[in-house]
Amino acid sequence: QVQLVESGGGLVQAGGSLRLSCAASGRTFSMYVMAWFRQSPGTEREFVATINKSGGSTTYADSVKGRFTISKDNAQNAMYLQMNDLKPEDTAVYYCAANLFNAGTSRSGYYYWGQGTQVTVSS
Repeated sequence: QVQLVESGGGLVQAGGSLRLSCAASGRTFSMYVMAWFRQSPGTEREFVATINKSGGSTTYADSVKGRFTISKDNAQNAMYLQMNDLKPEDTAVYYCAANLFNAGTSRSGYYYWGQGTQVTVSS
């Protein structure tokens, strides 16, 4: 079992940057595939990025490709999402998620979830 806590959200102007963190406790962090999802009011939770157990392979949603970077530090039990060139449409609650097995981009494939951190991008 793993517990996840997100941090780093806030209010930023369009074009700005934020770095989200996801701190993990519990079982060995290196055993988990990790991901970021986001959810805006009235919409379904959508995939943002995922990273494999070692941190060597990543996948991004088309909407964030080239602007966001996911990374994983197994020694620190942490995952990050560096978000650059933020746009108002990036406004959402961002969630980190974990699973022992490869879950791809599907929300239903991730068993463990954090409580989320709010990101608001003003125009």
